[in-house]
Amino acid sequence: MIYYQVSPPAALAKYVRFFWVLEGEPGPGDSYIHRSMADGSAEMIFHYKGMFDTLTGPATPNLRSGVDGQASTFRRYQVYESFGIVGAYLYPFAVPALLGHSAAALSNQMPDLYSLLGLPGKELEEQVMLAENNTDRISILSAFLMKRVIKNQRPEPGIFSAISYIIQSRGMVDVNTLSGQYYLSTRQFERNFKEFAGFSPKLYSRIIRFQSAIEQYGQTGKSLTEIAYDCGYYDQSHFIHDFKEFSGLHPRHYFGGKAEGTSWKDAER
Repeated sequence: MIYYQVSPPAALAKYVRFFWVLEGEPGPGDSYIHRSMADGSAEMIFHYKGMFDTLTGPATPNLRSGVDGQASTFRRYQVYESFGIVGAYLYPFAVPALLGHSAAALSNQMPDLYSLLGLPGKELEEQVMLAENNTDRISILSAFLMKRVIKNQRPEPGIFSAISYIIQSRGMVDVNTLSGQYYLSTRQFERNFKEFAGFSPKLYSRIIRFQSAIEQYGQTGKSLTEIAYDCGYYDQSHFIHDFKEFSGLHPRHYFGGKAEGTSWKDAER
């Protein structure tokens, strides 16, 4: 299995965290099960080779391309053939800023690209699918997003930096303090935040804190207690509760290296 990331050009870095590629081939008579976990960012996804069946979560029949919105739960997918996927891992505010839809409307949803963007989405899918290699696919996707940046240029709402701050601080923030920094009441802040991040600030912070924990996969020298404290959990019970809610797995099983759907992380380069 192959997994790798590609940094976006500087002009896109405000909206795109990175591009990524995942390729694999199950053995004869075998299958690969992929588990996507709760995530505070949306993704544009293109299945240029092979098709996955949905095991858990909203059914996405024959989804060649689409946007996987911010998620507060996990999903499971299965494929029996060789596969290839390329994607753009976006900041959540890229959904309203570049794709023209509220982030809240896409939370826990995965619409296909044509339903979301109409003819431009269909044309983008065709271009990506017909590209000769992943370098070309990423270039095509990058050019499409760059056009959307230029077309939709407008003053940046202050809430963008609040969302970025929560991501950078790994979810370890006080929401009331953060809302005060933007001279908004807690209610105004939460309403604006949900439009551009998809979830309430508190739930979003919990998801980002969980993500900071799963990123410690492979650090076998740390105990679960150490990982929990490093990621801002006050005790191990809260850590286990959030981890099971957002991944469907016990953290001991996940960090043991044998959990379902982690082989792509073992292949990361």
